[in-house]
Amino acid sequence: MSNHWGQKQMMQRLVKYRELRPCLNAFVDTYTPGSDQKENFTIIGAGVAESPDQHVHINEAHGFNIGGARQPPGCLNSQHSHTTEEVFVVHSGTWAFRWGDECQDGEAILQEGDCISIPVNVFRGFENVGEGLGFLYAVLGGSDAGNVKWAPDVFDKAEDYGLVLLENGSLVDTTTGASIPEGVAAMPRTSDAEVKAHRVMSVAEMLDCVCTVEEQSVAVGSDFMSQSTGLKESPIIGAANADEGIAAGKLSWTHGFQVRRWDVAAQGQSVDYSRQEEEVVFVHRGHLTFSWQDQGESHELSMEEGDVLTVPKGIKHHFSNLSDTDTVAYVTVGGNQPHAPIQ
Repeated sequence: MSNHWGQKQMMQRLVKYRELRPCLNAFVDTYTPGSDQKENFTIIGAGVAESPDQHVHINEAHGFNIGGARQPPGCLNSQHSHTTEEVFVVHSGTWAFRWGDECQDGEAILQEGDCISIPVNVFRGFENVGEGLGFLYAVLGGSDAGNVKWAPDVFDKAEDYGLVLLENGSLVDTTTGASIPEGVAAMPRTSDAEVKAHRVMSVAEMLDCVCTVEEQSVAVGSDFMSQSTGLKESPIIGAANADEGIAAGKLSWTHGFQVRRWDVAAQGQSVDYSRQEEEVVFVHRGHLTFSWQDQGESHELSMEEGDVLTVPKGIKHHFSNLSDTDTVAYVTVGGNQPHAPIQ
C-alpha cells in the first residue's frame, strides 16, 4: 500500500454519491416483477452480489463491506439471510423491514437516519414504502461477507424470468444468451429443513436491533471527540470502549466493527488525529471537508450528502463543516475495540 497520499491518491478513496455505478441484475430476484427496479451498489469490499456485472468501487479488504441499495416506491428486496451482520442506515425514504421466510414474523418501519442491525440466520427483506426514491447505506460484517441464502419462493419466481443461481454462488442471466457452465449445478431450492433452521424473532426482539434517530444521541459520546469544536460523537453499534472513553451503543453486541454518529455544527470541526483501524465516513446530511497533510503539503477534499470516504490508516487528518448548516455523518471503525485515536 502506498505511503504517499496526495490529492489524486486520496480522491481514489472517495466515492461520490452522484458517481455510484449500480448493478441492475445483482441478485437472482432482480428480474422478478416488484423487485426489478432495484439498484445494488458495492462501494467498499467484495460485497455479496451474485452477478459478474456488479461494479466494485473500492476493492480493498477492510474487515467489513460497505454497500447500498436504491429503490423506487413499492420495490421489494426479497426474503434472504446472511451469515454475517447486515446493518442499514436509512439515507432517504421510508422503509419497511420484514422478517420470516414469508414475511410472517414481523415488520418494522424505519425513517431517515434510523439504523437497523439484522442478526445472522434470519430471513429478512425490505421495501421502499415512501413516496420517492429511497437509498439505504449498508455495512456487512467480515472482509468475506459470504453468500445470500434465499427463501424458497424466490427460486420459484426467478425461474420464470431467466436468472439462474449456481451452487458456487454466481448468477447466470439466460436472457442474454448465457447458459449454465458444464459441470456446475444450479443452486437447489432452499429446503424446508433449512428454513426451519433459521432463527424466528419477535417484533420486540427486532426492535431491540433498531436504533432510531431519537435514540442515537442518548449514549455518552467519546471523550476523545469531545475535544473537538462543535462535533458530538454518539455510539450506535459496539461495546463500551475505555481506550476512547466511549459508552456502548444501543446495538452493543459484537459486529467486528463499530458505527458512530457525528453531529457537526456549522463551522465545527474535529481534532487532528490518526487511527490504527479502518475508518469510513458517510455523509448523511450536509457537507464535510476532509483535510490532511502529505509530504509537507496541505490537502483537502469536499464531501456532499451520500458520499463515502475511507481514510488511510495512520494518516493525520481532521474533518470540518465549513457550511452554515449542521451536518450528520455516520462513521464505521474497524474492530470490536478500536484503539484510541492518536493526536
